[in-house]
Amino acid sequence: MVTSDTASVAAWLVDGARSALLPEEVLTQLCDRLVACGLPLWRVSVFVRTLHPEFLGRQFRWLADEGTQVAEAPFARANDEDFQRSPVLRIYAAPVPIRRRLCDHECPADFAILDDFRSQGATDYFAAPLFFSNGEIHVATWITRREGGFSEANIAAIETILAPLARVAEVRALRRTAVNLLDAYVGHDAGERILSGQIKRGDSESIRAAIWLSDMRGFTELADSVALPELIALLNRFFDCQVPAIQKHGGEVLKFMGDGLLAIFRTDDDAETSATCGRALLAAREVRSALVAMGQARPGPCVPVRFGLALHLGEAIYGNVGGGGRLDFTCIGPAVNLAARLEKLASRLGRSIICSSAFANCLPDEVVALGEYELRGFRAVETAYGLRDEARE
Repeated sequence: MVTSDTASVAAWLVDGARSALLPEEVLTQLCDRLVACGLPLWRVSVFVRTLHPEFLGRQFRWLADEGTQVAEAPFARANDEDFQRSPVLRIYAAPVPIRRRLCDHECPADFAILDDFRSQGATDYFAAPLFFSNGEIHVATWITRREGGFSEANIAAIETILAPLARVAEVRALRRTAVNLLDAYVGHDAGERILSGQIKRGDSESIRAAIWLSDMRGFTELADSVALPELIALLNRFFDCQVPAIQKHGGEVLKFMGDGLLAIFRTDDDAETSATCGRALLAAREVRSALVAMGQARPGPCVPVRFGLALHLGEAIYGNVGGGGRLDFTCIGPAVNLAARLEKLASRLGRSIICSSAFANCLPDEVVALGEYELRGFRAVETAYGLRDEARE
């Protein structure tokens, strides 16, 4: 028996579901409230498409007595046969509710997933579109194990909360999209700072960090001899060998500059500086191995892919620079410039990885001095270091 308290659930959603801090908590609290109102819910899912470079969208799935789990669907999922035959895709194409009374022997078997639900004791399935204010269509599905399925009053109660649920889902999805896009284009830490309000030109701070500056050797000549689609694919594979390793060891990728990459490993505690440099060096070695494996795995004539990497430790300015309404959240300063000069020196010395004296001092057992060099724009000479386990190219 559905009570009149369903209206209070709708009011809770209209108020923004403010008692739920996380998106998954919205679904958990919503389902708990609806069950308390008498709705015989067993499983509820909300599918929200999103803007993300790797994922098609997110699924929030609530199960009675288990709570809510969140899963991200990769773009490859869109090509799965099961997904192509799913009620969700049908609603994307034609945004009208779909109901299948699974307890009815004459229920159409037009979606493969329904057989799986029926085998788990489901008796009724109801899928409905969630309309966002910008015209996007997302989907919520409702399943019961109640004998005889949902009553008409149950379906009516669900329909009353679809619109306010869509508004809450849209607000939460917009913030998630903003986070995704900022993570993708400026990095996670910079993205958090931007969302927290550090968007005024000149907002910055001085940080101490291990600075990573790398690029692909011979990129100009390669770009002149390789078709553009192949060149883009090669660049993506090149960066795929670097970004996961940097992030795995606590680094933050700040920007891509053509075939170049700038990243930092922040160290706010002097006692942790050596450990921070050690993590950066671990990432560098993993990248070196990944690039070797990439070259060996490429079919057909092998275009050699070589990289140069400079690692430096120093102070940098971290913040907003730019002109007018176009800003860049990045690191600048002499330390970054020195890393850039060292990276160019690495090619002259036939080394893929080169370190500054400041970085080398933190890891003396890992490096060997390569000599003193004058670097353009710097008055003092700099001692360059290579890795002990790396021979001259």
